[in-house]
Amino acid sequence: MKMKKYIAPTMLEAMKEIRKELGPDAVILNSQEIQQGGILGLFKKKRIEVVAALDSVPKQRKLEEKRMVQEKKLDHFLPQRANNESAIVLSELKQLKKMMEYQAEKVNQYPIQYQEMYQHLLYHEISSTIARQIIDALIARHEAAEITADMDTVKRDTKELINEMLQDIPFNSIAYEKKVIQFVGPTGVGKTTTIAKIAANMILKDHKKVAFITTDTYRIAAIDQLKTYAKILNIPLEVAYSIPDYKRAVEKFHDYDVILVDTAGRNFRDEKYVRELEKSVAMQVAMDTYVVLSLTAKPQDIIEIYKQFRHLSVKEVIFTKLDETRQYGSMLNVVIDNQIGVAYVTNGQDVPDDLMKVSTERIAELLVGDFGDA
Repeated sequence: MKMKKYIAPTMLEAMKEIRKELGPDAVILNSQEIQQGGILGLFKKKRIEVVAALDSVPKQRKLEEKRMVQEKKLDHFLPQRANNESAIVLSELKQLKKMMEYQAEKVNQYPIQYQEMYQHLLYHEISSTIARQIIDALIARHEAAEITADMDTVKRDTKELINEMLQDIPFNSIAYEKKVIQFVGPTGVGKTTTIAKIAANMILKDHKKVAFITTDTYRIAAIDQLKTYAKILNIPLEVAYSIPDYKRAVEKFHDYDVILVDTAGRNFRDEKYVRELEKSVAMQVAMDTYVVLSLTAKPQDIIEIYKQFRHLSVKEVIFTKLDETRQYGSMLNVVIDNQIGVAYVTNGQDVPDDLMKVSTERIAELLVGDFGDA
């Protein structure tokens, strides 16, 4: 890893030097204000000291080194495997038997017309607990009404049940109740692009005066991306390197209708990152927080990500990458388990077009609409 210390009059000038020498993939490791120069300890000037780094080992080389290590481990393991081959085969057969027994039990769980819907809900990655609640309620409804259900009836009534389950949960999208709107979420979910879509819709459809603040100073490329959107949309942008910077930026934009804040996308398991977000929420500024989640992530990861952020008094959730998957059950899992609405769903990269408001009917259609299709 290539690491270097930079000292400049301002953070902006330091960032320019870092970008020039290390490129847009440089990572900021530390920054602090220092005193420099002067005569006999007097007339010292404030400077910004920044430590930046760039991984000098190419990704391909890293992968090759990892592969070689794995091969060495495998070479060491092969003789032992030959000696224990019979035991391994026997163990695998036992596991296969257990799996077959489990599958047989699942198949016989419901009558066939309901079992097919149950399997369909599991295919959409709806949790088994919620899927069973839906099917149990559906069977109880049909028995009470003495309905002999065919596949079309099961499809229609499942949609209706999902819609009823969501009726008491608000799906408001952004209603301009607070001036500052903060977007949080892990890396790779398309948070910055989503913010640009929302900003464009606010300007073009709602005729709002919008400003940007970014606290994502971890990667230089992230700032450049939002700067590009700000230039295209003719929106002012402030970069906040600290909580005081954040406060000054909010004060600077006091006459704007809405301020959209792009926070750093980091590993959601990093507690330091979450503590930094807590500080911004504690600024005593009227603020709404939206969690941005990707539908392409694993269902369990999505649940854990939301849990990591939910203590920030989350207003609603935004789901991205609808166009990159065919499993939409995570939306229902998050909404039902946390009784929280979905503000928007994104279904592409186009700004501002690929941004949709969500309704309970829309979610039910996504989950059940393709049931029975060949």
